[in-house]
Parts: sequence; C-alpha cells; structure tokens
Amino acid sequence: MTRDDCLEADRRDPIAEQRQQFFLPDDVIYLDGNSLGALPRTTAGAVNRVIEQEWGAQLIRAWNDASWIDMPRRVGAKIARLIGALPHEVLCADSTSVNLFKVLATALRLQTERPQVSMRDRRVILSERSNFPTDLYIAQGLADWLGARYELRLAAFTEIAAAIDDSVAAVLLTHVNYLTGAKHALTPVTYRAQQAGALMIWDLAHSAGAVPVDLNAAHADFAVGCGYKYLNGGPGAPAFLYVADRHQKAIADLRFAQPLSGWMGHRAPFDFTSGYEPARDIDRYGVGTPSILALTALECGVDTVLATGMEAVRAKSVQLTELFMRLVEERCGGHGLHLVTPRDASYRGSQVCLAHEHAWPIMQALIARGVIGDFRAPDIARFGFGPLYTSHADIWDAVAALGAVMAAAAWQEERFRRRAAVT
Repeated sequence: MTRDDCLEADRRDPIAEQRQQFFLPDDVIYLDGNSLGALPRTTAGAVNRVIEQEWGAQLIRAWNDASWIDMPRRVGAKIARLIGALPHEVLCADSTSVNLFKVLATALRLQTERPQVSMRDRRVILSERSNFPTDLYIAQGLADWLGARYELRLAAFTEIAAAIDDSVAAVLLTHVNYLTGAKHALTPVTYRAQQAGALMIWDLAHSAGAVPVDLNAAHADFAVGCGYKYLNGGPGAPAFLYVADRHQKAIADLRFAQPLSGWMGHRAPFDFTSGYEPARDIDRYGVGTPSILALTALECGVDTVLATGMEAVRAKSVQLTELFMRLVEERCGGHGLHLVTPRDASYRGSQVCLAHEHAWPIMQALIARGVIGDFRAPDIARFGFGPLYTSHADIWDAVAALGAVMAAAAWQEERFRRRAAVT
C-alpha cells in the first residue's frame, strides 16, 4: 500500500465530490467528525438568509410566513429517513441529555401502566458500564428524583444480553460506544430486552449519519441522538428523539407521561390556557421555543447526508476505518498503541480508538502537525471518520504523522502535556 494507491482510491470513490460541499482548512486533516462534524458550505448562506430575509424582514411574522413553527417536525422528518423511522415519530428539540430524560421517564411511566407488571420487582434501569457519562448521569438523576424506586445497574458491553432479566424496566444503550467504537447489534438486543418485558432506549449519537439504522425494523421503543456529530449540524446543534408510534398512542391519555410539560408540548400552545393538556403525538416532546437559527444549520447538515445516501456513506466508512487500522499496524508498531475498536466492521462504527498511557500528549503532538482527532480519558486517542469529507489520502497522511510522532517521541515535549478544558 502506497500513498499513490490511496490517491487512486480517492479517484474511484463514488462520493469523493461530496468533500467539496464542506469548508476544510488546507493545512488540516480532520479526523474528529465523531465529536463535531465539518461545516457544510450551504450553512452560512442558509443561516444568513434566515437572519436577514426572515428574522430581519418578516420579524415575528416568520413563525407563520416562513414556517418556523414547523421546523422541529420538518427537520425531524428528514432525520427519520436516516434512522428507519416514520416522519411523525421523530422530533428535533433540546439536547441529547434532555431528550433522554424525556424518553426514559416515559418508558418508566409506561411500565407502571402495564397491568401484568409488578413495579415492586421491575425496578432496574440497565445500561453499559462504559456508556457515555451523560446517559448514566441522567438515569441516576431520574432514578433519584423518583424516590429510589429504581436503580441503575451497569454491565460490560459483552454482558448486556445476559444481564437482562425480569427485574429490568428499561435498557439504555448507546448504539456505537463513544470510547471504543464498538457497535451493538440493534435488532437482537432490542428483541432480547422486549422478550424480558423491558423497554429499549437507544442513543444514536455516534450512529446517525454514519451507520445505517432501522429503528422500526428493529421494533425499537425509543431513541435519542445529537445533531452536531455525523449530521454536521454545528456546535451544540439541536438533538432529536424518536418515540415509536405505538407508544405515542399508548400515552395519549396520560397527561404527564412526558414530565417536561413545556408550552411547546401543549396541544394548543397559543390558546394560553392555565392547565397543561399535552399534544397527542410527537409534539408533546417539545418543551420550550425552538432555536430557529440552530435548526436551520442542522437542516443543512442533514441534507448533506441525505444527498449521498447511507449505503454509500457506510461503504466508505468501512473502507476508511479498515485502511486506518491496517496502516497503523504496519507503520506504528512497537510504540505501545493498542487497538480497542473491533476489527469486524459489523461491530464497528465510524471511528477507530487507540489506547496508550500517553494518549493525551500524543494527540496534542498530532494536532500540532495538523491532524485533528481527540482524547478520551483515561487513555484513548480517538479518530472519527466523516465519510462525506475524509479522503483515503487523508488516512495515509494522518498515519504518517502518527508514526513520526511516535518514532521521535515528540509527545514528550512539555507543551503537549498541559491539559486543556476540552479534550
């Protein structure tokens, strides 16, 4: 394998032209799309149009005349096409953490409404020990808020199926693990949870826009996900949530099944009544006034993925991750880097994670050479591949830089050891 081989792979790449749809600095190889996606070229113009032509010219009339009020549903319907959901099952709103609180609370409330379920026995929220911390924090906080009626139980990635029993009310998993890139089998795990009487909640933060997902084929119950990673929606972009149609119907008459009962979740918010009456569909998962500028940016990012198609995105993701792993083994051996990401593509997301006791300064030395990945405690260097804008030549050059850093022990420089606020 040579750099010329990588250039040839780029010439044959059927989605190579998508790279031109993004702003990418000439002196940077960007391998952090699993943390923040690149900026689509359409975003600035779209946001500017909303600012000047809608907010500026139409003022408050734009809520109707520019259909601002419909944006959470409209963008949600687009994301639905990427995750195997129906348009009315997905809403863009709030953050992943807030949305997780909503759907987990709903799942626990649904369990109490099942006549055959004894909540005295079914009091466990099951999650993965290495799940993204915000998911665990939200589960801990909700369990405490409910007065210790529930407990959070954690299991290793490989022990989830065995840990699901009739004490479990809800299973909460991230589809692609943030720390390792390992991917759960969506359908079998969902089936196992439901066979045991639990409800299944998926966090798609590291899946949506990078890995094919079919929630309805898996018969999933609930899901959440963020808009700023592979959906390229920008820093702090609105998140999304999915509630299966059958559960929307089941809670239609339960006034506070979704306990964050803000005005945008009301069946008629502009009636301004003093009593809360929830919408009887996905709209009840809205809370406060949506950020129109942020939704505009997110819609641009989602459109870049829809224009390419998930089959092509996934095919390139597999090629890039396999190339990276192969080159690291060939060119960086003997330096203590340990692959923690599964080699089998069917169990891997769109990232590769390497463990090393000095992962932080190694990553800082790489960034100083123009190769941007990130670090996750305690010892993981992460490389996330955005298939829409990452080339095969990028992979070659990135591994060459990594090899140079390791060979020269460049990471030992004092400037690379100082820990920043964001890692």
